[in-house]
Amino acid sequence: MNQVMTLPVPSLVGSLETYIATVNRFPLLSEEEELRLARKLRDENDIDAARALVVSHLRVVVAIARGYLGYGLPHADLIQEGNIGLMKAVKRFDPERNVRLVSFAIHWIKAEMHEFVLKNWRLVKIATTKAQRKLFFNLRSMKKDLGPLSQDAVDDMARQLRVKPEEVREMEMRFAGQDVALEAGDDDEDSFAPIAYLTDVDNEPSKVLESAENERVGSEGLRAALDSLDDRSRRIIEARWLREKDPATLHDLAAEFKVSAERIRQVEVKAMQKMKGLLAAT
Repeated sequence: MNQVMTLPVPSLVGSLETYIATVNRFPLLSEEEELRLARKLRDENDIDAARALVVSHLRVVVAIARGYLGYGLPHADLIQEGNIGLMKAVKRFDPERNVRLVSFAIHWIKAEMHEFVLKNWRLVKIATTKAQRKLFFNLRSMKKDLGPLSQDAVDDMARQLRVKPEEVREMEMRFAGQDVALEAGDDDEDSFAPIAYLTDVDNEPSKVLESAENERVGSEGLRAALDSLDDRSRRIIEARWLREKDPATLHDLAAEFKVSAERIRQVEVKAMQKMKGLLAAT
């Protein structure tokens, strides 16, 4: 146990092979040691106990990450995401449920890796619903060859995964689709790549900042103009012009202030003139 506590926590910065060799040297915890540390973490919020539980299970993350290498993502990144899941599992682990930490942690480790793969495997997300995610992580391994699925194969896969046959077909088509390069290659000057027509000049950073600044100044000026009004005038302007839904009518406000609708109109005109003068000066 003391060996686990004193070994330095390895870093993924640098050689991946060195990291894997290091985590494989961390000794496994016995069930008694695991329970003692988990209770110490739960009862005393002991950071050293949490660290010992995490480092003794880092090898599990490495092993699980190997199963996700087929998506073309860096092994180190998958391990890093899995380590986040492991730490979440350690934080939530209940030592009184008669379950070993490794069994409990696998769910959290895989969940983090799943999210990482879905977010990064392609720029355009291809799996958003629960059924699509299930297909995303099983379709490749369940296909017997690289050719298109037969109807019998589609029906069999849909039955096994408890999804609709048309969802299997849709995911197969998505897998078959090719990503398009955002920019043309250096030697392809005539290519009309998406970057040529996806650029939005209105969202160019300097214009966005300028628009945001103008909006901020305008909002501050409007607030100052409203603050310059008396309570009745401000109430009338807000009810008539600043409501997103169902602005008040002159007659509504006349009933509220027990005056004529013409008097409300006069107050409104005077208040608007005063506000316009203040806003023009800002």
